[in-house]
Amino acid sequence: MAQFVWKGKTRQGAMTGGVLTAETKELAIQDLRRRQIEVASVKEKGKEFAIPKFGFGGVSPKSLAIFTRQFSVMIDAGLPLVQCLEILGTQQEDKGFQKMILAVRQDVESGSSLADSLGKHPKAFDNLYVNMVAAGEAGGILDTILRRLSTYIEKSVKLKAQVKTAMIYPVAVLTVAGIVVAIILWKVIPTFASLFAALGAQLPLPTRIVIALSNFLANYIFFIVAFFVALSIAIQRYYQTYRGRRVIDALLLKAPVLGDILRKIAVARFCQTLATLTSSGVPILDGLEITAKTAGNAIIEDAIMMVRKSVESGRTIAEPLAEAKVFPPMVVQMIGVGEQTGAIDAMLNKIAEFYEEEVDNAVNGLMKLMEPIMIAILGTIIGSIVVAMYMPMFSLLSKIG
Repeated sequence: MAQFVWKGKTRQGAMTGGVLTAETKELAIQDLRRRQIEVASVKEKGKEFAIPKFGFGGVSPKSLAIFTRQFSVMIDAGLPLVQCLEILGTQQEDKGFQKMILAVRQDVESGSSLADSLGKHPKAFDNLYVNMVAAGEAGGILDTILRRLSTYIEKSVKLKAQVKTAMIYPVAVLTVAGIVVAIILWKVIPTFASLFAALGAQLPLPTRIVIALSNFLANYIFFIVAFFVALSIAIQRYYQTYRGRRVIDALLLKAPVLGDILRKIAVARFCQTLATLTSSGVPILDGLEITAKTAGNAIIEDAIMMVRKSVESGRTIAEPLAEAKVFPPMVVQMIGVGEQTGAIDAMLNKIAEFYEEEVDNAVNGLMKLMEPIMIAILGTIIGSIVVAMYMPMFSLLSKIG
């Protein structure tokens, strides 16, 4: 046994460290990861060991889903595990992912279990993936588990795309509208201002306001851009803190229209993940912990971890879930029925399917709602600017007449 000095980051984002006793560096790292520590460095006898990383970035969900589905077909066909990994690794176009698969093949060939071998590559295979594979190996249903995993990954990708659509679309439309208005104020209005100044026209209040805005934008354009860039960076850094993430995530859930969509996405993701894990034989406490990490919202994550603590003390899932007041009452009641009948995984699947359809309808509704609203807002702003610029001309024409 050796002593390892380590440094890492907790789930809350705080830096921590300590001394750990383990036989090897790899076992020390695995122990820290089980404690939900994001390991930064491990040191033994004055030597620092970098955590094994491949440096190619994360693996795309699409590549992972294809790999998993092909893997399940090969296992179901009776091919040896090492041969499956050799074939999949050789045909993989992503060089980083290929290196990971071949490293897994080497570990399995040397006697390690598939789950432990996959766990060494968290950039590609997260805790959910590793735990499900471990359950599949223990139950002798690895091909079935891999099929469920590929389906889960595909549905998860769809939900993430819907989150991006729900959040990015309004921001993108507002940004385009802001850029259009800024260009008009910066480039077009000064031409009118010069004309009015040359004519010596008496300008009405709306025209003076628009010209003042144009002058302000022209004089302070770089400061305005710098302000918005700094604000964006500040919000990102604040979101990375423990409190900041919870404040912003709580505001998002309370936002009109968008908050309802994000809550439905969270419900679908929770039910989908927990159903996949429980039906695969993963213990309920481990399943809740993994589900919390994949929630995508700090408020939902805290609620699920509270449920986990209550279940650990002997309570059902439905009772603490109702107390958390995060999920709709219908979801809580259906989960309670699933627990009473012993078919919680089937009930969770039904809830997930229902809310996936709800998310589709909600996102489509948001898109249809945003288009006329944005057109009305942009039309009102540009129309007001145009009217303000033409008011002095009407006055001049009436005097000439």
